Amino acid sequence: MNSKTEIKGALSGAQPTGTLSVAISQTKRLLGQNPSLAVEQAREILKTVPHHPEGMLLLGKALRAIGHTVEARRILTLLAAEQPNSAASHYELGLALGEGKHHEAAVASLKRALSLRAELPDAWRAIGDQLTIIGDIKGADAAYAQHLKTSIQSPRLLAAASALCANRIPQAELLLREYLKEFSTDIGAIRMLAEVAGRLGRNQDAETLLARCLELAPSFHGARYNYAIVLHRQNKPAAAMREIELLLAVEPRNPGYRNLKAVILARIGDYQKSIEIYADVLRSSPRQPAIWMSYGHALATAGQEQRSIEAYRCCIRFLPQCGEAYWSLANLKTYRFSAADLQEMLAQVQRTDISDEDRIHFHFAIGKAFEDSKQYKQSFEHYSSGNCLRHEQLDYDPKDAAAHVRRSEAVLTQQFFALRSGYGATAADPIFIVGLPRSGSTLVEQILASHPSVEGTMELPDIISMARRLSGKKKGSDVSKYPEVLSALSADECRALGDEYIERTRIQRKTTKPFFIDKMPNNFLHLGLIRLALPRAKIIDARRNPMACCFSAFKQHFAKGQHYTYSLENMGRYYHDYVRLMSHFDAVLPGVIHRVIYEQMVEDTEVEIRDLLAYCGLPFAASCLRFFENSRAVRTASSQQVRKPIFREGLDQWRHFEPWLGTLTASLGAVVAAYPATPLFTNCESVQ
Repeated sequence: MNSKTEIKGALSGAQPTGTLSVAISQTKRLLGQNPSLAVEQAREILKTVPHHPEGMLLLGKALRAIGHTVEARRILTLLAAEQPNSAASHYELGLALGEGKHHEAAVASLKRALSLRAELPDAWRAIGDQLTIIGDIKGADAAYAQHLKTSIQSPRLLAAASALCANRIPQAELLLREYLKEFSTDIGAIRMLAEVAGRLGRNQDAETLLARCLELAPSFHGARYNYAIVLHRQNKPAAAMREIELLLAVEPRNPGYRNLKAVILARIGDYQKSIEIYADVLRSSPRQPAIWMSYGHALATAGQEQRSIEAYRCCIRFLPQCGEAYWSLANLKTYRFSAADLQEMLAQVQRTDISDEDRIHFHFAIGKAFEDSKQYKQSFEHYSSGNCLRHEQLDYDPKDAAAHVRRSEAVLTQQFFALRSGYGATAADPIFIVGLPRSGSTLVEQILASHPSVEGTMELPDIISMARRLSGKKKGSDVSKYPEVLSALSADECRALGDEYIERTRIQRKTTKPFFIDKMPNNFLHLGLIRLALPRAKIIDARRNPMACCFSAFKQHFAKGQHYTYSLENMGRYYHDYVRLMSHFDAVLPGVIHRVIYEQMVEDTEVEIRDLLAYCGLPFAASCLRFFENSRAVRTASSQQVRKPIFREGLDQWRHFEPWLGTLTASLGAVVAAYPATPLFTNCESVQ
C-alpha cells in the first residue's frame, strides 16, 4: 500500500483523532522526501477536516517547496488570518511572500512571527535575506547578528553574541577567545570571532578563522558566504569566485550569492557578465535600490551611459533619499541636472533623518549642479560642506605621507638600486601609470590601451597589497617596517614578488596582448618596490597643474581611499610630497620614469603620444590618436570623458573657484610657481 492510500484509509477510519495524527506525521515526513506527494496528502487531510490549521500549514509549506508560491501564499494568508497568534503561520507566510517578491510584506510577517515567538532564529535570517534584497544593508546586518544570537544555546556564547550585537567588540573578542580555549572546534564561536576580526579590519585573521570553520563543517553555507566576502575584500577574486560557485550550486537563485558574484565579476573586468546577472535579478525583483545602483555602476564602466542613467534613476525612484544615486549621476561628469533635480536634492539634504553618507553624497552632487549652472559660490559651499563632513569621519594625518617620503629618500638611494642590479622578475608586461587622481592618468591609459599591443585593465590594488604585507602591520597602531624592509630582500625574494604580481594580475587580463596597464595612482609611493620586483616594467608619471589637479580631487567624492583629498590644506601638502618623492626617483633612477604633462598632451597631442609610445618601446599606431573610439570598460571618474576627443575647456575650470582656494595655494608652496618644472628640493629642506 502506498502512502497516499494509507492516508486515505487512515482518515476514513473510525478513530479520527488518532488517524489524523498519523496522517499529519506522514505528511511531515514526506515534506523532506517528496513534497509533491506531501501536497496531495495535505489536500486529503483538508478534505476530511476543512481549515485544519496544521493541515493548512503543511499544504502551504509543501506548495512552497515545489515552487507554487502564489497558491502557497493564498493558503498561508488565509491561515494567518484564521490563526493570528500562530508564529509558525506568520513565519511560513513571510517565506512565501519573500519568494513571491513581496519583500516589505515578508519582513512584516516575519517580524510578526518573532513578536509571537522570540526563539525563531531562522526568522531573523530570513529577515536579513529580505532586507539585503531591498537594499537595507544595515538592517540586514543587524538581522543576521540577531540570527547568530538567537541560534546559540550556550549562555557563554550568548553573552558574546549580545556583545557583538551591541558592537561591544573588545568584550565580544575576549569572551570568544576564552570560550574557544575550551571548545576549539565550536564552529559557531569560530564564525563569530571571524565577524569580530572583520569589524576590526583584520581580514586575514577573518579569512583564517572562516577557513577553519569550513574545514570542520564544509556544509556551513553561512560561513562559506562570509568567507567569499572576506576573500573579495582582500582582492582575491579567483578564490572568492570559487566559494560563490559552490554556494550557487546549492542555491542557484539566492540573491545574496548572485549579487556577490556580479560584484566579483566587475572587479575582474567581466562587466558584461556582471550586467547580465544584475539585469536578471532586477527582472524578477525590481524593488532593490542597492542592486539598481550596482547595475548603474557596471553599465557606466562599460560605456553604456544612457542605461546607467536609467538605472540610477530607478534607484532614486525606489529610494529618494539615496544621495549616492544622485552623486553617481553627477560623477558621470557629462550628466547635467535639471532645475527640478536640484530642488529635490536641496530638499533632501535638509532632512534630519538621512545618514551622514547620504548627506555627503548630496553635497557633492549639489556642488556639481551649481558648478554646471555657473553658480560658483554656492557650488563651493556645497563641495566644502561635503568635504568637511567626510573629513570628520576620517583619521588622516598628513605627517604620515611626509614621513614616508623622508624614509624613502633615506633608503632608496642610487647606490641602493645599483647594488641590486639584476634583481626582480624578468617580466616586461606591466606599464604602471602613477600620479594623483584627476591628473589625466585615465586619458594616458585610454591612449595606450588603444594600441594593438597593450591591454587596459584598471586601477589594480596588488602592489599596495604587497606593500602592506611587507610592512608587517596588523593594526593601525603598529609601526611599519616599510620601506626599510626592502633593504633586507634577497634577489630570490624580489624575483618572487615580481612573479607573484604577474600571477595575481593574470585574472584581469582578457587578451593575449603582450603588455597591460596598471593605473593605480598611489603606486607612486611604491616605485622602489616596483623597481626591485619588476625592473623591466615601464613607469609613467601623469601630472597636471597642481591647482587644477588638487581642486578637481577636492570636488570628487571617492568610493574609498584618497583620504587626503577632503581638506584643501591636506590636498596641497600631499601633492607637494608627491612631487618631492618623484623628484627623488628622477635623481636616483634617471631615465626610468616618463612624465606626461596633461596640458602639453592637450595642446600637442600627437607629439606627446609619439613620445609616450617611444618610451614604451611601441611603434606608433594611429588608433592611439582615436582613443575616444575605444569601447573598453573604464572604471574611473573620467570614464565618460575619455570617450570623447580631447577638449581644452577643463584646463582652467579651477579658476572660477580661485577666490576660495588660498589655503590650497599656500600648502602647495613652491610647486605652483615651478610647474610644469619641479622645484629644487634640498636634503636639508624639511618635508611639510
